[in-house]
Amino acid sequence: MGDSRRNVLKKMLAGTALFSALPFVDVKAKNEMRLKGNINHAVCQWTFGHLSLDELCITIKELGFNAIDLVGPGGWDTLKKHNVHSSMCNGAEINLIHGFNNKTYHRKLVDNYTAMIPQVAKAGYKNLICFSGNKDGMDDETGLKNSVEGLKKILGLAEKEGVVLQMELLNSKVDHPDYMADNSKWGVELCKRLDSENFKLLYDIYHMQIDEGDVIRTIKQNHQYYGHYHTAGNPGRNEIDHRQELNYPAIMNAIKDTGFDGYVAQEFIPKAGNKIASLREAIEICDV
Repeated sequence: MGDSRRNVLKKMLAGTALFSALPFVDVKAKNEMRLKGNINHAVCQWTFGHLSLDELCITIKELGFNAIDLVGPGGWDTLKKHNVHSSMCNGAEINLIHGFNNKTYHRKLVDNYTAMIPQVAKAGYKNLICFSGNKDGMDDETGLKNSVEGLKKILGLAEKEGVVLQMELLNSKVDHPDYMADNSKWGVELCKRLDSENFKLLYDIYHMQIDEGDVIRTIKQNHQYYGHYHTAGNPGRNEIDHRQELNYPAIMNAIKDTGFDGYVAQEFIPKAGNKIASLREAIEICDV
């Protein structure tokens, strides 16, 4: 371990209970020894925004994994410098509310994704996020038809480049009112109509606990349509420890048992003073 890496992480841990209780030199060894290799771990950049991307790369390497979600082209050079993988790329979407379910936005979205898909492939990455958008008074069937029409315009390019478009399922009850892809049934039907291995669903465990529950059964029944997973504790979207209602070890075992070989990315918003300790604990909880 080089002195520069040691010093960066010491600064992040300085003054915290973890740093006083757990010697820095043991963090890497302790966590790497515990990782079993059954789950490919990642973390979402935005939930650890108090760290620079450089610092986050160093942190996760010391915790024993090497993938970060939701990094666009502007951050890829930094990831490559640290030999960290972009497990879910972003940057082609307009936003969360203006998506493929509305023809109004198809031209802009097709232009964006047509430009971005080859960039993702050239960088050596695979996953690119997309969104359904809000209903705005639209019924589910119209949203499905519109989404199929828009996505088919870029799906051939994604197949050619080996890029998987991943539409995220988000709850509409608490965080994203009126979002259309707020349940597995709608998302799975979209997958069936597109009928391509280059279109999958990003199953966000936190969001789907809120809007549909029955997480383990749903994963087992629909796992072939899920290409990526996100975590967070419910209620609150915070740490995934014993203070929230989701049983993450059981959920991770269910994911493992499906033969899933993609990424599970931590997307909780840490409340604890020592956010790195929260991330380390989350990885340990999910490492089944």
